[in-house]
Amino acid sequence: LLLLVIGLYYAFTNPTNSTQTMETNNATSTLPQVAPISHASVVLKFGNTTVYADPVGASSEYAAQPKPDIIVVTHEHGDHFSTSTLEALMGSSTTLVVPQSVADQLPAPLKTNVVVMKNSDKQTVGTLTVEAIPAYNLRADALKFHPKGRDNGYVVSDGTAHVYIAGDTEDTPEMRALQNIDIAFLPMNLPYTMTVDQAASATLAFTPKQVYPYHYRGTDGLSDVAKFKQLVNAGNPNIEVVLGNWYPAQ
Repeated sequence: LLLLVIGLYYAFTNPTNSTQTMETNNATSTLPQVAPISHASVVLKFGNTTVYADPVGASSEYAAQPKPDIIVVTHEHGDHFSTSTLEALMGSSTTLVVPQSVADQLPAPLKTNVVVMKNSDKQTVGTLTVEAIPAYNLRADALKFHPKGRDNGYVVSDGTAHVYIAGDTEDTPEMRALQNIDIAFLPMNLPYTMTVDQAASATLAFTPKQVYPYHYRGTDGLSDVAKFKQLVNAGNPNIEVVLGNWYPAQ
């Protein structure tokens, strides 16, 4: 009873905002903590190492987060890459991991600690290992958005947990062939990335322990992530589908 009272007190005095606090719904304590920020921006905490993925928007949205040790940028589009946001967030010891197309657009102040990765590269960055996974469109009418060979997804690992940040992509053979993924972030918005059905099918192919639908705002509004959850769990009830608060203003 005492624990219940304390819990209720904490809930009322510390309201949860997924853009400001780390989530703790991970299946095991060995998994990194996750803080959805907005759309494709997310913060991960691997022990004492903090990773920002595709940070954009106001720096105030990250005020409650630890400072980034590593920032990964998947590609050059404005909902994933913002030089002003990077300049506001990066510290002197922050390592920036980017594809060549992003590196080509970095202003001089952001080029002091950059790791440029092409598809399929794998490097040690600080205490973590980062592997660049090809991210691209398959549909003929969408090839103009994300051509093969330009953009990266990333698998980030501390040797125990493996996190896949897909970026903008469809359900490519490289995605479907992934193994030992603990947490995955998959986009599902048309016309730019996958359908909900494609994303669910891919999830069932590489079977992460947890999957977050993210980047699901398209030209016709928000995709049906409840349907995604239903499709995944109908195919494999052991995969935990986490519906984070990626669009708090909507």
